[in-house]
Amino acid sequence: MKLDWTQFIGKALNITMLENYGVVYSKENAGQPVFYEIVFKTGTLTGAYEEGLMLESERDNQKYNIFVPYSSIKCVEIF
Repeated sequence: MKLDWTQFIGKALNITMLENYGVVYSKENAGQPVFYEIVFKTGTLTGAYEEGLMLESERDNQKYNIFVPYSSIKCVEIF
C-alpha cells in the first residue's frame, strides 16, 4: 500500500526504525568508535520523496534535516 505522505507535511512524526546503527567518535573514547542502535527519529515532516521522508529536527538550538529511506522505517506515529 502506498501512502500520500504530502498530506502530512508540517506534522510531527515519530519514526521507529528497523535495525540500524550509528557511530560516534569522541575524545573520551580515545578516538575509538562507539556504535549505538538508532531506535527512532523524531521531527517535522518537510518533504516526501520517492525514496523516503525528510524530517526537520532541532537539537542544541540547531536545526537538522534528516532523510529517512522508506526501507528503514518500521512504524510511523503522526501528531
